[in-house]
Amino acid sequence: MIATSDNVRIRCFDDADTDAVLALWCEAFPEYLAADKPHREPRRSIANKVALRDGLFFVAACDRQIVGTVMAGYDGHRGWVYSLAVARALRRRGVASALLRHAECVLAERGCLKLNLQVLTQSREALAFYTAHGYATDDVVSLGKRLPLAQGTTLATPL
Repeated sequence: MIATSDNVRIRCFDDADTDAVLALWCEAFPEYLAADKPHREPRRSIANKVALRDGLFFVAACDRQIVGTVMAGYDGHRGWVYSLAVARALRRRGVASALLRHAECVLAERGCLKLNLQVLTQSREALAFYTAHGYATDDVVSLGKRLPLAQGTTLATPL
């Protein structure tokens, strides 16, 4: 567990954190509520990440309240950072920086040498944050493809 300012501690996500994480993500990522983007359905994202059992989903807690999150991934080739979010009331106090450093350290311990992340082009604040932390635009194009849900698979219940 890592300590940050304001008595915030970083730890692994626990199932009991789900509702608090969902509320935080709705505040931080309004696009998660778009009905036309099932790949961003937050309850499904949490369930899928927890099912991996990779220990790469972290929360920042202050007085037992979830105030931040970050998900990380590592496939043995490169790592990814996802869903870095901090409650509006605690922004600009080092919580996001601590979460990002925590994810970076855990991935480095696993042998990860390169991290990737994606930021919506209109998210200037997020772009400035990551740039300040040493991230730079790679000379690549990010491509995506939405796949249909597998038969028998359902989306999680909306918030």
